[in-house]
Amino acid sequence: MKNNLTQTAAAGLFIAFGIVLPMMFHAIGLGSTFLPMHIPVLLAGFMLEAPIALAVGAITPFLSSMFTGMPPAFPIMPYMVFELATYGFMTSYLYRKFNLNVYTSLLGSMICGRIVAGIAVWVLTTLFAARLPGPVAFVMASVTTGLPGIVIQLIFIPAVVLILEKYGARILRRNYIGT
Repeated sequence: MKNNLTQTAAAGLFIAFGIVLPMMFHAIGLGSTFLPMHIPVLLAGFMLEAPIALAVGAITPFLSSMFTGMPPAFPIMPYMVFELATYGFMTSYLYRKFNLNVYTSLLGSMICGRIVAGIAVWVLTTLFAARLPGPVAFVMASVTTGLPGIVIQLIFIPAVVLILEKYGARILRRNYIGT
């Protein structure tokens, strides 16, 4: 029970951080370049069980869209829900279930998230006539545009996780419960 409460409280903090951090970046016009909503979701993946990290990834863009208008409710928020849910789930699954290292887990989840975003874009353009580029062009453009944010993620997130591991953060590497 304590673990569930800890996980739920941490999830709430990651969601709140995922709403506030993008507001700060968007205030200076750097939101889509630095991908600030991705950071708390990816960190949640390292610290929370996969189903809860998935929920953080799915809920964060939805609530942010509802409270702040960022991302726009259509067509961006729907694909972000799937992309970030994949980031949260895959990071947790790779890191906690398969005990892969921080970098492999992070890169694996980032690749999976982009693939899922591409699939979601395909669904949005095919079934809902969303005005988005094709899935391959979308993924390529999102990587190109977000390259500064990706670099920050590849430097900042492993550093935070490795510091937490070094100083014995009890929430990391718990026995895997879930999927």
